[in-house]
Amino acid sequence: MMNKKGNILIGQSGGPTPVINASLAGVLSEVRKVSQIGRVYGMKQGIEGALKGELLDLTDEPAGLMDRLMYTPASVLGSCRHQLTKDEEYERLLALFAEYDIRYFVYIGGNDSMDTCHKISHLTRERGYEMQAIGVPKTIDNDLPETDHCPGYGSAARFVALSTVESGRDLEAMQTFEDVAIFEIMGRHTGWLVGSSVLGKRCDADAPHLIYMPEGVFDEEQFLQDVKSVHDRLGYVYVALSEGVRDRGGEFIGARDARVDAFGHTAISFGTGPGVYLCNLLAARLGLKARCNRPGTIQRSMASVASSTDAEEAFMVGRESIRLFADGISDVMVTLDRAPGPRYECRAGQIPLERVANVEKFLPPDFINERGNGVTQAFIDYAMPLIGDPIPDYARLGEGQ
Repeated sequence: MMNKKGNILIGQSGGPTPVINASLAGVLSEVRKVSQIGRVYGMKQGIEGALKGELLDLTDEPAGLMDRLMYTPASVLGSCRHQLTKDEEYERLLALFAEYDIRYFVYIGGNDSMDTCHKISHLTRERGYEMQAIGVPKTIDNDLPETDHCPGYGSAARFVALSTVESGRDLEAMQTFEDVAIFEIMGRHTGWLVGSSVLGKRCDADAPHLIYMPEGVFDEEQFLQDVKSVHDRLGYVYVALSEGVRDRGGEFIGARDARVDAFGHTAISFGTGPGVYLCNLLAARLGLKARCNRPGTIQRSMASVASSTDAEEAFMVGRESIRLFADGISDVMVTLDRAPGPRYECRAGQIPLERVANVEKFLPPDFINERGNGVTQAFIDYAMPLIGDPIPDYARLGEGQ
């Protein structure tokens, strides 16, 4: 049973995904069914907005908004990257909760956001303020533990797969002009997203030919050998490269002058980046002309190519947060639990926030090939159902001969 009649506060945090607003739609659609919840408030720019007292009243938003939210890019409530560390911030939040009679709290976000949600849950319990808090997962990096996958990943993976196979055809057509294309893909510490570049590949000629993930040590000499081997065979090479590849000393490749964010994470996008660095290396060592494609935040923004599966599951975890409130549950994150068997099916579950806050999930060894420059069939079997509609089967001349 829900513990207390009162209002709900909802926030979005961290880097947006193509379907983060679908989770918000799930929350809002289920809230309308609950008599215990009165006003519905949204934090403007995540927890930073709450600290400033900047809330949006969402109570009377029209029901028709839900359908549009399902495929609206970015975070409509606004987002932030803010770590709660100061005592006065906790006091400010408690005062806000009391002022607006907030008894239900939903935070939609990734690893750091789950930490924030857990801190708020612990704070209210410690101070005797009756409030339930639920974390709703989102991240294109797919690195939250204790859930089969994260809402947002399937859509970003679909964008990466489409971008790889289609820009790979461009490189193949222009191989007399360019030798190598490097697609630098998001993923500071994990290779879930860069691995998805393979999901549109149907034959050896298709991109990608090489995939490099942060889970292993990036060896420049092996990289040069790998590229030369593929170039000798095909005459062109398409490389899918995680932005977070590191050398044996643990340093990010090409991350000179990179910044550090509020949580101490290196913001590689502001450094030189591994793609440009390796293009220069290929020119100097192998005499190959290479181009770096770096979509940056585009890969987490393209709601127009979102996975239908991803959107449906993002809505489901948002809706589930309210159902957990109804059961009196708090201090947990909603999970996606894959059912066993050949047919893909996922249902919503839950896990204590303390088990996911600031914890990362890495690619398991059996998802990475022995040489560390590609993924295995086990990874493809895992990721393929998450991208929704199949990648188009593009034509090749001479296939009927």
